[in-house]
Amino acid sequence: MIPLLGALAWFGEATWFLVGLAASLLSDGVDGFVARRGGAVSALGARLDSLGDLATYTTLPLFAWWLWPSILRAQAPAIAVAAAAYAAPLAAALLRFRRLPSYHTWAAKLTSVWMAGALLLLFTGGPAWPFQVGVVLLVLESAEEIAMTFVLPEWKSDVRTLWHAMRERR
Repeated sequence: MIPLLGALAWFGEATWFLVGLAASLLSDGVDGFVARRGGAVSALGARLDSLGDLATYTTLPLFAWWLWPSILRAQAPAIAVAAAAYAAPLAAALLRFRRLPSYHTWAAKLTSVWMAGALLLLFTGGPAWPFQVGVVLLVLESAEEIAMTFVLPEWKSDVRTLWHAMRERR
C-alpha cells in the first residue's frame, strides 16, 4: 500500500489517501488475527509485520506533509515525541539483539487502534486531543517495550506484556 499511498498523497488525493490508509491500517490489524486463527503464526510473519509497520510509520509523516502541512506544523511537538517514542524501542532492540523487536504487545495493539482512529479524525478536520492522547499511549507502550528488551534473555517475537517477558526470564 505504501507506493499507492505515496502516489495519492503526491497528487493531492486526500480522500482516496484516507480510504487507502484506513484499508492499510485495517488489514494490518486483521492479518495477525487471521494468522492466529488459521494456525499460521511464525517468527518470520511477525518480523514481516513489524517491517511493514516500520515502513508505514516512517513514510506516513512525509505523505501527510504533502496533504496537510498546517496540521503537521500545529502538531509538531507531539509528532516529535511520537517519533522519539517509536524509535527508542527499535534502537534498544537493535543494540541488545541486533534485530528489530516484534513483540506485538497488547499495549501496541491498543495504541495502534487508538492512533489509527485519531489520525483519521485529525486528517478529516477533527480535534487534535485524540492524537495527543495517542502520543501518551505510545510513550507508555514504548517504555514497556524497552523494559521487555532488557528483561528478555534472548530475542523473541509475540511477547504480549512485560509480565510475559519476565516469565520468559525464569
